[in-house]
Amino acid sequence: MSENPILTVDKKTWSKWSFYLNVVIFIIIAVVIYLLILDAFHAGIVYVQSDPTLLTNAWIAVVRDVAFLAVGLVILFVQMFNYYRQLSRRSW
Repeated sequence: MSENPILTVDKKTWSKWSFYLNVVIFIIIAVVIYLLILDAFHAGIVYVQSDPTLLTNAWIAVVRDVAFLAVGLVILFVQMFNYYRQLSRRSW
């Protein structure tokens, strides 16, 4: 196997793309939080109506939103720790 990557990307281009990726992830997280609020409110309304089938579907929607939120936050935290690691290497 070759030691050189097929596509080389300089640091400036990689930083720019990484910034855009983080902005998109922030927007996705904001939308998922909004959907989580709406779905939780809907689940509360369905709970008052005492319909088990609709309540199960409402909770599945809430769990879906929580899963997307967890994945988005994990990606953001990984990015944050990578940036911190890069900054700590530069300061030595």
